[in-house]
Amino acid sequence: MPIKQNAKKALRQNKKRAEQNLVYKLAYKEAVKAVKKTAALGKDAKEMLRLAQKKMDKAAKVGVIKKNTAGRKLSRLTKMTKRVAK
Repeated sequence: MPIKQNAKKALRQNKKRAEQNLVYKLAYKEAVKAVKKTAALGKDAKEMLRLAQKKMDKAAKVGVIKKNTAGRKLSRLTKMTKRVAK
C-alpha cells in the first residue's frame, strides 16, 4: 500500500484508467466477434464492420491499442469478410 499522498493519488488514477481502458477494450473485442460471427453465417457484415471500425478507432484514439494495431486488425477483418461474402 502506498504511504505518500501522491502515491495514493496515483493508485486511484491507475485504477480509474484501467477500468475505463477495459470498457474500450471489451467494446472493440465484442464488435470484432460480432463481425466474425455474422461473416461465418454467410450474411452481409457491412454495418457490423463499420461499427467495429468505429470501436477500434476509438480504442486507438484513447490509447488502449496502438493506431497501427487497429489498422492491421481492421484490414484483416475486412479481408476476411470480403472473402466469406464471395
